[in-house]
Amino acid sequence: MIQTIRNIASQLQAVYPADEAEALAWWVVEEETGLNRTQLQFGCKDTAFLPNMQEKIDRLLHFEPIQYIFGHTLWNGLDLKVTPDTLIPRPETAELVNLISNIPYPKSTYRVLDIGTGSGCIAIALKKKHPEWQITGIDISTKAIEVAKENSRRNNTEVEFLQRDIFSVEIESFRHGFDIVVSNPPYICEQEKQEMRRNVLDYEPASALFVPDNDPLVFYRRICLMRLGTHLFFEINETFAKEMEVLLQEQGYTKIRISQDMYGKPRMIEGHLPTHSS
Repeated sequence: MIQTIRNIASQLQAVYPADEAEALAWWVVEEETGLNRTQLQFGCKDTAFLPNMQEKIDRLLHFEPIQYIFGHTLWNGLDLKVTPDTLIPRPETAELVNLISNIPYPKSTYRVLDIGTGSGCIAIALKKKHPEWQITGIDISTKAIEVAKENSRRNNTEVEFLQRDIFSVEIESFRHGFDIVVSNPPYICEQEKQEMRRNVLDYEPASALFVPDNDPLVFYRRICLMRLGTHLFFEINETFAKEMEVLLQEQGYTKIRISQDMYGKPRMIEGHLPTHSS
């Protein structure tokens, strides 16, 4: 299979850098054969392309994300279904989960709300790490909620997923209902599109990615105003880290801390809402 992988990588180098083309080639063959890399390297003779392999390669050459092609991704120890109705989970979001999970909490049971849950990755990962927590994920997209529910089942977790619009009146019933609120909302400005790759722009849901240039903090502001929980965590656009800090301060949050991601960029922010706030 090594020669097959080389042939695929050679095709993909027409549109991908060499290292990415090779990684994608391995991924295609692993998915199509059901064999892992060790088996492919040492335990399998080379064969001709499998029936659907060229079709997958052609889709990659049109920049379709490989996660959508095969309908799932491995992320933070989870096997997650992904569709064009949900964002593909990123490594930075796994860092947000780890940040939340590794804080020494004074009690065992917490009520957690994940806003804009998408595939359910944050909520499910937190439930895996803290089975005793009561976790709810909400999203405006009914199709995303269906994916999240399936992901909860396939990863053997009990997470409540609900279709909710945070700009609707009904969200008022959630006010002060949670100990921890986490969100990775849309935060990419429209003007940033020109810097983005086609595999994101052409395939991932724009409603989960982009915000107006003239109001980039629209979702963060709404969540802060709602005062849904005591301990707030956000994934943020690195460009607006200072603005986010000011926003939390203006809304009465304390103990504000900005954390960097693996690339040294300010990617996460947290804050506490004093219990007397209304």
